[in-house]
Amino acid sequence: MNLTRAEARERAALLNVESYDVTLDLTRGEKVFGSTTVVKFSATAGASTFIDAITETVRSVTLNGVELDPAKVSDGVRIQLPNLAASNVLTIDADALYMNTGEGLHRFVDPVDNEVYLYSQFEVPDSRRMFAVFEQPDLKAAFRFTVTAPSHWDVISNSPTPEPVAAGPIGEDGGASTWDFEPTPRISSYITALIAGPYQSVRSELTSSDGRTVPLGVFARKSLMQYMDAENIFELTRQGFAFYEKQFGTPYPFAKYDQLFVPEFNAGAMENAGAVTFLENYVFRSKVAEAMVERRAITILHELAHMWFGDLVTMRWWNDLWLNESFAEFMSTLAAAEATEWKQAWTTFASMEKSWAYRQDQLPSTHPIVADIPDLQAVQVNFDGITYAKGASVLRQLVAWVGQEQFMAGVREYFGKHAWQNTELEDLLSELEVSSGRDLKEWSALWLETAGVNTLRPEITTDDGGKITSFAILQSAVPDFPTIRPHRLAVGFYNLDAEGKLVRTHREELDVDGERTEVPELAGFERPALVLLNDDDLAYAKIRLDEVSLATSKAHVKDFTESLPRTLVLASAWDATRDGETPAREYAELILNNIAYESDSSVVLVLLRQLATTLAFYVNPADRKRLTLAAADRLWELGQSAEAGSDAQLQFVKAFALHAQTDAQLDAVASLLSGERVLDGLTVDADLRWELLTSLVAGGEFGQPEIDAELERDATATGQRAAALAKAAIPTADAKAEAWEAVVVRGDLPNATQQSVIAGFNRVHDTALLEPYAGAYFAAVEDIWNTRTHEIAQQIVVGLYPSQLATQSTVDLTDEFLAALGTDSPALRRLVLESRDGIVRALKAQAADK
Repeated sequence: MNLTRAEARERAALLNVESYDVTLDLTRGEKVFGSTTVVKFSATAGASTFIDAITETVRSVTLNGVELDPAKVSDGVRIQLPNLAASNVLTIDADALYMNTGEGLHRFVDPVDNEVYLYSQFEVPDSRRMFAVFEQPDLKAAFRFTVTAPSHWDVISNSPTPEPVAAGPIGEDGGASTWDFEPTPRISSYITALIAGPYQSVRSELTSSDGRTVPLGVFARKSLMQYMDAENIFELTRQGFAFYEKQFGTPYPFAKYDQLFVPEFNAGAMENAGAVTFLENYVFRSKVAEAMVERRAITILHELAHMWFGDLVTMRWWNDLWLNESFAEFMSTLAAAEATEWKQAWTTFASMEKSWAYRQDQLPSTHPIVADIPDLQAVQVNFDGITYAKGASVLRQLVAWVGQEQFMAGVREYFGKHAWQNTELEDLLSELEVSSGRDLKEWSALWLETAGVNTLRPEITTDDGGKITSFAILQSAVPDFPTIRPHRLAVGFYNLDAEGKLVRTHREELDVDGERTEVPELAGFERPALVLLNDDDLAYAKIRLDEVSLATSKAHVKDFTESLPRTLVLASAWDATRDGETPAREYAELILNNIAYESDSSVVLVLLRQLATTLAFYVNPADRKRLTLAAADRLWELGQSAEAGSDAQLQFVKAFALHAQTDAQLDAVASLLSGERVLDGLTVDADLRWELLTSLVAGGEFGQPEIDAELERDATATGQRAAALAKAAIPTADAKAEAWEAVVVRGDLPNATQQSVIAGFNRVHDTALLEPYAGAYFAAVEDIWNTRTHEIAQQIVVGLYPSQLATQSTVDLTDEFLAALGTDSPALRRLVLESRDGIVRALKAQAADK
């Protein structure tokens, strides 16, 4: 199932692919579909190679008119192609399997109306699950799809949907039709797409910068379409189009732009050319936090940016995946901040993406942004906080260093020179060097080719009158990753005004380099109440506050007039907590005392997640229950006192339900669910009902009868997943055993259901329920990794690791497993090693929590 970089290079040197003509028959039942592929390609005469095709059955293989024996050339994963001609025509007739893992061609049955919905998901190596293909990004080609499906379906691909032609009856289920799509431009196989089923749509259009009318579509299942706010999505899309076409100097490259919200999707979205697929959670059937609405906006803009960076110009191999994702991550935040209502997008970036990056960069598996990707398994575990968040952070630092207009000028040249081609990092850097006049070789070596995050601290001396006599910025690195890097950053001085608000009174922007950087420009200023390094969050580095600033922040973090500096100060406190430098209970107290004053929904969401992590992992275990119960009481107070109908009210109530354990707390949850207690402005809708019910299940108040009754009330796909989570959360040994059996032993759950069961399994107030499964995990996990698909296996490897058993015994079990594993499964080793680090970090934090 794997493909190495060496194999891909060898194959790319032999071949040039002209076109694929793919014929699919989706009328053959629930298990398989017909897949016939005709590939035209040139090659080195006399050479041999292989084509990728994960199949159920291969009926025939014909190369240049010669029939090859499928039993001899096909192993179900690859088809060998011997004795190639200079010009070749290959025809493969096969049956392929529908998937329920979110990989390849995924099949889903809507429980509301029993309609079938299909969608493809191909990144990284899964177009081979739908048709025979040379599965690597640098073998671009034109793709033509001909699809036969039930006549009442809609069929969507990269090219505009043609008028279907009747194709005859399908048993008792009505008729079939055939859709014959026009060929795509030259693109990589992983961004081809097929979405089929009785999807409903809303249509619109826009005019691109070159005067073309670009049709727009928004799609969802019939049973969800009533909740689709298509106009908001179209508005964001238009704003993104205008911003990107201006910044990139290149018109939108495809014929239409469809956005499809599909069931049981593993990721947030996928940048299929002209046919972007999204996680269905972005269709809001219940009230959600504004953070979720903003996340959808950022995701929409992220995928749209990929139409240029990734689809029009594509990486040659997966070692430049980081640039593909980092560029889209950076540009989506920039577009949100400059072209949409989400002006505070950089605050959200600091709170969510940066914290992800810092966490990932301190794991033992951290790697340079430009990672070594020797094969497909390596890239599949590399969709991480380095590839996305650190890369985007470093791009922002680069923009601050060279200037935004100079950066965009280089990007415009890059698109102009490399449209429809494959590139490497040097192709972009060379254009940026020309546009900025800067030599980026040293910058690239320090920032892209080394791992680790630096820490910056101020060193301040003052005279007896409080004036600064010297100011320096000290930079350090951990011994394992000792690189000291250049940073373009700002230093902010903050003081309390007459109304008691913390306002910035001075800002100094400068270059920091080396272990010590003097800042003579700040000498002579009165020492402010708070000094904030990396103000405006231009740099990628952990920051520490001096003692005076730390005291000010503890007393007045709620008094910042802006959300970004408050977020940066809280991030510094979070880093110190995770690093075991300050007691975890102090961070929990800091959040609970100040979160009511936070205006940014995404920041509130992150702080509540950090609070949950702090209570579950970082506080002293002897005090954990007491601190958790006190936090739950405080969250309930916050929920009751929050503004009626506010975002904060909803988030506080959900967080309270998560932590509720005492009889009084569970009574409050039950009264909200029953309607006995009403909080003004709080609508207890379908999704909130499930959260409240699950709280009562985890607390031992409700069980299977109440779950069944709620599922009858909400007999939807979302309801089924919520019921699966709640059932696995029942706090009994039998319920945990049943969940373990379903996921680990039987292994037949669809991807989204499995994810819910794993979440419910881990939803415990008493971790003793999980103790029997620590050893069982290590006994089973290697076989799971070797026999399940990547997405399914990774869910289990990460989700069922005994993280909540934060003891030295768990570390010892992990070390025994890793020693026995050896070096045969580097991707599995990495995932387990990362989970181990969470335990080690928790033990260190617990030791500091006194």
